[in-house]
Amino acid sequence: MPETLSELQANEKKLMKWRRRNSYYYSFLDKLYASIIRPGSRVLHVGCGSGDLLSSLKPSYGVGLDPDESAVELAKERFSDLHFFTTDPQQLDLDEKFDYIVICNSIGSWSDIQDVLERLSKCAHDDTRIVVTYYSHLWEGVLGLGSMLGMRRKQSYQNWLPSEDIANLLMLSGWDTIRTSSYMMLPKYIPLLSTFCNRILSIMPILRHLNLVNLVIARRLPVPKSDDYYSVSVLVPCKDERGNIEDAIKRIPDMGRETEIIFVDGNSSDGTAEEIEKQMAAYPDRKIKLVHQGDGVGKGDAVRKGFAVATGDVLVIQDADLTAPPEDLPKFFNALRDGKGEYINGSRLVYPMEDQAMRFLNLLGNKFFGMLFSWLLEQRFRDTLCGTKMLTKKHYDLIAENRSYFGEFDPFGDFDLIFGSVKQNFKVAEVPVTYRARTYGSTSISRFRHGLLLLKMSWVAFRKIKWIN
Repeated sequence: MPETLSELQANEKKLMKWRRRNSYYYSFLDKLYASIIRPGSRVLHVGCGSGDLLSSLKPSYGVGLDPDESAVELAKERFSDLHFFTTDPQQLDLDEKFDYIVICNSIGSWSDIQDVLERLSKCAHDDTRIVVTYYSHLWEGVLGLGSMLGMRRKQSYQNWLPSEDIANLLMLSGWDTIRTSSYMMLPKYIPLLSTFCNRILSIMPILRHLNLVNLVIARRLPVPKSDDYYSVSVLVPCKDERGNIEDAIKRIPDMGRETEIIFVDGNSSDGTAEEIEKQMAAYPDRKIKLVHQGDGVGKGDAVRKGFAVATGDVLVIQDADLTAPPEDLPKFFNALRDGKGEYINGSRLVYPMEDQAMRFLNLLGNKFFGMLFSWLLEQRFRDTLCGTKMLTKKHYDLIAENRSYFGEFDPFGDFDLIFGSVKQNFKVAEVPVTYRARTYGSTSISRFRHGLLLLKMSWVAFRKIKWIN
């Protein structure tokens, strides 16, 4: 039965009281979601409450649903640019597509979670991300006590679900989990102590299991594409690689509907550019482009210049030294085509390497940074510096549009793509490659100078991804 006007107003005051009383916690949630969701997106918030979180995300089109009529009326009054409806999620029946679906602290109140998640899959397109936050089940007693003491709003009975159960329910409902994480060890503000607990202790192994907020991000399970669905652009950055040019053209396989090869010459002094032009004439049946890097410096600049002229639906980097064999490229393409991942990263650290392919200190450094970045980025990265990487042009353009978040800091080009993919919540998949010794030229990698650069980039990842500002 509808509530009277006075009852609605009384409930509205209560809702605002609880949010003010726990403003530190709610402010953190706003920041967490803002770090995940791009402003200007289409956002559906299921269990929207009084609308504050949805409004903070600055959507181009925002819809909030909640079974609490008081909360919905308050949201309508406060945020007239958004759309709010009193709806039981168990009865959800929307015929609209959204870029993000937000479920904040409400999933445990549903009597049939799988049914709601299946209903939500109808609101998703291929790139939709569903973002779920929920209280850790370890906090059930503490939060119950807080409700008894009047420190938080009393809740009806809830299912206390660990992240593993939420991920399993998502899988059963047609969703594919991308990553899970946890945050916030102290939800009340105590000067210095809250910062120490939530910035330092909350990210430490073992201790992080004591955090209050669990996060799960998932995508809709992809449908595999046909072999000719995508065209492919293979980017080959090169400097002083004249002896490898013809071999690269011969060995790069045809993939998808069409394959183009883009050489980006970094002002070579050994005649590499002339060799590329010669081979373009010798292989008129291959679609080959030559880009001069000009006043640009480094592989990262070469990658950006090459991708700017690429016409393929799929972009892949193939190092000109051919130490990661081009014959492995179809494995990357198949993983992307079949939906195994959206950012396909090569790994040289699975199969045995040829002698002299990687020096011992380089090997140790790669293993160390692989573990470090897996912890920082919360997705598996066994090898961060393998040159072979693949993603769609649509997803690369999204990374490029949001590059300012990290800044122009990456001389290699690898971390621009890695950080960007993690920031945009792309599904990462790794493909092992057999790493071989060079047959022409010499490496330009400096173990110590570039090692320091990697540490600098680790700090960037820590500040921009690990910490929620």
